[in-house]
Amino acid sequence: MSEWGPVLAVILGVVEGLTEFLPVSSTGHLILVGHALGFTGDTAANAEISIQLGAILAVIVFERDKIVRLLSGAWQEKQTLWSSLGNSPSTTWASRLKASTQEHPNLWFIIGLGIAFLPAAILGLLAHGWIKAYLFTPLTVASTSIVGGFIILIVERRTRTASAKSLEHVTPRHAFWVGLAQCASLLPGMSRSGSTIIGGLLAGLDRKVATEYSFFLALPTIIAATLYETWKARGTFNDHDFLALGLGMVISFLVAWAVIAVFLTYVQRHTLRVFAYYRIILGIVVMLVVR
Repeated sequence: MSEWGPVLAVILGVVEGLTEFLPVSSTGHLILVGHALGFTGDTAANAEISIQLGAILAVIVFERDKIVRLLSGAWQEKQTLWSSLGNSPSTTWASRLKASTQEHPNLWFIIGLGIAFLPAAILGLLAHGWIKAYLFTPLTVASTSIVGGFIILIVERRTRTASAKSLEHVTPRHAFWVGLAQCASLLPGMSRSGSTIIGGLLAGLDRKVATEYSFFLALPTIIAATLYETWKARGTFNDHDFLALGLGMVISFLVAWAVIAVFLTYVQRHTLRVFAYYRIILGIVVMLVVR
């Protein structure tokens, strides 16, 4: 099944929707499924990235109330941000910044997303061509899946006290560390959501907040990557490809919407160990099959 058509689009859409927000790597699974079905090459690599837009639209719809509240709150808070930072010259800049993050939580949350977005965006622009050319392979996915699985197990064994138990408590410092962790997700199989959730846990977010923050960080990250890749690949897609791509996006939107709801409930009561074991087993199986 090497032809890019409706059936393949539905399969890839289901895979993307199921895996985008779980810590198992949607790109890695799309690569594995694509190779298993004979769907490889430039069109496949471009489709696997572009189809992610459907899943990200699911986040926008699912979190629409919070997104509207954050944006409206940030708009109101921006009027007093600079005055708050300039007040009380007798206090240190760090003290004023800390006070400002408490007084303007919505605005600093938006600023934090920008901070978290930049590291992977810059590194991705510099290295994405090389990564796509040389690392979009089943063996890379298998290796990074195993490594990522062991990282999850190690982090989950640590006892930690969360300093942020709601999205409003996520500071630019938290965002910076999550953004650095997201750079690991440039490697196929490492998982964007897995990297950012683990980065959030290490930075001091509780598991539910780290998971939800990962959803929000996906908005600028995946939208930018998808639009950039689709624009670059516009010459390789014909009308037939765009129709299949649209179908895949719709399917990934519907499946991802259901996964988001279930996963947020799951992480409130459980660790991520089951996903770590799955990653390790998957990586071993892939290595045995493709060696």
